[in-house]
Amino acid sequence: MGVVKALTRTERVRRILCWLGAQYIRLVYATGRWQVTGSDVPAAFWDRGKPFILAFWHGRILMMPYSWRRGQAINMLISQHRDGQIIAQTVSHFGIRTVSGSSSKGGSQALRSMLKSLKGGECVGITPDGPRGPRMRATDGIVQVARLSGCPVIPCTFSVRRRRLLGSWDRFLLALPFSQGIFVWGAPIAVPTDAGADALAAARDAVEQGLNAITADADRAMGHVPVEPAPLDPRHGGGKAAI
Repeated sequence: MGVVKALTRTERVRRILCWLGAQYIRLVYATGRWQVTGSDVPAAFWDRGKPFILAFWHGRILMMPYSWRRGQAINMLISQHRDGQIIAQTVSHFGIRTVSGSSSKGGSQALRSMLKSLKGGECVGITPDGPRGPRMRATDGIVQVARLSGCPVIPCTFSVRRRRLLGSWDRFLLALPFSQGIFVWGAPIAVPTDAGADALAAARDAVEQGLNAITADADRAMGHVPVEPAPLDPRHGGGKAAI
């Protein structure tokens, strides 16, 4: 891992690796047989030009560029950490713009940028368990963005039959080429603009449960035992501020 970190500190090498990563994603998609469940949900918003907040788990980020309708603007929230910037450079090859920030750095600026995008009619994407976890446990940031913007959260996920689950904190799903795959969209989750603490907690739980439900459905559809969320931490009641 030390060698990898040393290499990615070099801008030129990082650009090459991100380009190779994008080509791998294209290869996986091009050689796969894909189906989509719930596609009418985002289509109803795209067709009317209504923005929404895309939510997906950090471990399912690899193929998410292909969940998105070509030509529809989206701004992804990405950590300012080096790993986050590698993700940002990789997804830029698919026309996806990024907003840098996290709970530990750049959060206020990221929040303003996301709200500006939503107000301007563009969607934003957030991994509610990123950038550090706990795995598949939603933090408060995504519902705060929904409350302030008045835009709903729509969960999405993917799974594949041929895969590798990495040993990282997020159990990153590495899709393999020449496989069957599925994208699954969930129902929109609205957060009232006047929501108090209890309503925000309920909305956060709805996002978490909705994402976990469709992720489990996607894994089962591909013949796998679903990945389990990290155990709840009673110190923060299952959620913590992300932005």
